[in-house]
Amino acid sequence: MNIEHALAYAGTRSIAAVIGALCLVIGMQSSAETLATVNGEAIDSAVLDVYIQNRIEKPLEQVTTDERQALMSELKDIYLLSTQDTADDLATDPAIAAQIELQKRGVLAQAVATRFFTENQVSEEELLAEYSAQVKQAPPLQFKARHILVPTQGAAVDLIEKLEAGADFEELAKEHSTGPSAPNGGELGWFSPDQMVKPFADTVARLEDGAYSSEPVQTEFGWHVILREGARETEAPTLDSVRDVITQSVQQKKFQKHMETLRAEAE
Repeated sequence: MNIEHALAYAGTRSIAAVIGALCLVIGMQSSAETLATVNGEAIDSAVLDVYIQNRIEKPLEQVTTDERQALMSELKDIYLLSTQDTADDLATDPAIAAQIELQKRGVLAQAVATRFFTENQVSEEELLAEYSAQVKQAPPLQFKARHILVPTQGAAVDLIEKLEAGADFEELAKEHSTGPSAPNGGELGWFSPDQMVKPFADTVARLEDGAYSSEPVQTEFGWHVILREGARETEAPTLDSVRDVITQSVQQKKFQKHMETLRAEAE
């Protein structure tokens, strides 16, 4: 891949986003090995490693020699272009200078955030506390239901009249429902109330098992006729099955608190 392809690829992600990570490496004192020099500017192994990780997004140890050489060639072309007199002139353009500054700040901010997470690992006590809190917040019941979705209130009323006359709910759903569950007779399976829009969830909660809604229920999707088939107590997932999700939740809360402190102390 030549420089044109590299820059075209970068354009899909923002050229500055690909090269931006290099800003903190280029020009910094480093023990990395110098691999090449372009117009007096040294390209060291640390810069190449960052470029490779941003370009092909796979572990460095999996990068082949041919891939490394090809990416080094791209990097040389980038240095070649960025060391032209034109580049010096463009660097003073306010819009370009702002992009460079923004990319630098973005890379730094991400690095600072990453270090925060590394230095503030989630303890088992914090994990258990968050897990318990989320379990308590979960709706106590789950419901099993079917529904028939139609575009108008009149169509829903007609369906309710057919049900009152003894029609089969599943067959009516297959024939009339416009929802994706129609081929399965309107079956929605088991769900928590918070997984459904409020008018739908409230109606299901009020119904008895085996009963259908006596009036059409309107939501943003249309008009529903709902059959509640069952209810059961919500079974909490095991801690191990949601450990990663709970860990991320605790991390985010800790980081948000950290950010609030920084904002309060900022000049």
